Amino acid sequence: MSLKVAVQMDPVEGINIETDSSFMMMMEAQSRGHRLWVYTPDRLSLEEGRVRARARPATLRAVKGDHVTLGEPVLLDLADDVDVVLMRQDPPFDMAYITATHFLDKVHPKVLVVNNPTEVRNAPEKLFVTDFPGVQPPTLITSDHEAIYDFRERHGDMVLKPLHGGGGSGVVRLKADDPNLDALLELHALIGRDQVIAQKFIPAVSKGDKRVLLVDGEPVGAINRIPAEGQVRSNLARGGRAAAVELTARDLELCAIIGPELKRRGLLFVGIDVIGDYLTEINVTSPTGAQQLKRFGGADAAAVLFDRIEAIRSNE
Repeated sequence: MSLKVAVQMDPVEGINIETDSSFMMMMEAQSRGHRLWVYTPDRLSLEEGRVRARARPATLRAVKGDHVTLGEPVLLDLADDVDVVLMRQDPPFDMAYITATHFLDKVHPKVLVVNNPTEVRNAPEKLFVTDFPGVQPPTLITSDHEAIYDFRERHGDMVLKPLHGGGGSGVVRLKADDPNLDALLELHALIGRDQVIAQKFIPAVSKGDKRVLLVDGEPVGAINRIPAEGQVRSNLARGGRAAAVELTARDLELCAIIGPELKRRGLLFVGIDVIGDYLTEINVTSPTGAQQLKRFGGADAAAVLFDRIEAIRSNE
């Protein structure tokens, strides 16, 4: 089967080919003989019900600093010219991101969009997890400062983070007697009107924040992201270190709790974050970790994903 695959992503020229999961997916598609185009979200347009993307054909190679050759831009009618769209741009999950999901709604499922754009929009990563009682540490989502102070009074040390941030941006730990809470809440208010998340601090984060990858609701494998000494953020983009790790019985239990809902929603490629026994986030926009998983001897998540994509397209 030869598929026509368009990838909606941040500029492909600027990615780190040693860590980027989108690059791994595109290399997998290319190795299977699928045709590739790339475009950035600002190149989408909607006119008289037709969704078009000004995209460039792409040829990839695993050569750092020379990893892509791009052809001349072409105007793709997504409904007619492609079979699959990989929606892989990074957060922030802002109005531009949401608008892009509305555009892609108009071609899915005739064109297989990964992940289902309706469900990407309906499953903000730090809110979706609240649909599954008992999996999170104590968590409050609000813009009510009094509620946040009451939460800290009840739970002591906590983590404060923006509701729609990504990559560990804006995440801070506040001890029970930290005097900076007011100032941090003021800074959040200056940035925008979004609520913030207050979450009970989990000491187990010092041992790592596990990223578990799931394809069509089934766990593929995991890596551990260990924070730098004295840090609370374990994101690889924030100085965290990746390490090999096995899935525990609790990890598999969490996957079994959420997996059927991921499958029902058409969320084919998902990364969940697990600290200790707790699930903290369900990442559905552009989850990472696939390269590190394979590098540590784990499964090839990109191959598993394209096995599933090809199976879906061949059964239609």
